[in-house]
Amino acid sequence: QVQLVESGGGLVQAGGSLGLSCAASGSIFRINFMAWYRQAPGKQRELVALKASGGSTNYADSVKGRFTISIDNAKNTVYLQMNSLKPEDTAVYYCNADIRPRISTPSSGYWGQGTQVTVSS
Repeated sequence: QVQLVESGGGLVQAGGSLGLSCAASGSIFRINFMAWYRQAPGKQRELVALKASGGSTNYADSVKGRFTISIDNAKNTVYLQMNSLKPEDTAVYYCNADIRPRISTPSSGYWGQGTQVTVSS
């Protein structure tokens, strides 16, 4: 069984910084990519940033230049450093990973429980 456990988040003033982390645990043979999504009230969940095992990254246009995704492969942990935060960044942030649990099983997507980020103006 694979679990993703998030930490970080909270309340910050506009212009401030915040960091999120998400650790994958359990049966893990390979992690293909790890990503962060967010969902604001009344809006659809959207991709914020993704980092593949090969190193390539992808960011939403709205966060480019402000957010940085990184992965500690030894710890199976993904981080999201958020700088210059804006009120419109307020959302529940979810960790997502595409993981192959065992060599004999296919890869599947897994989600964290979500963590609230609130940016006050």
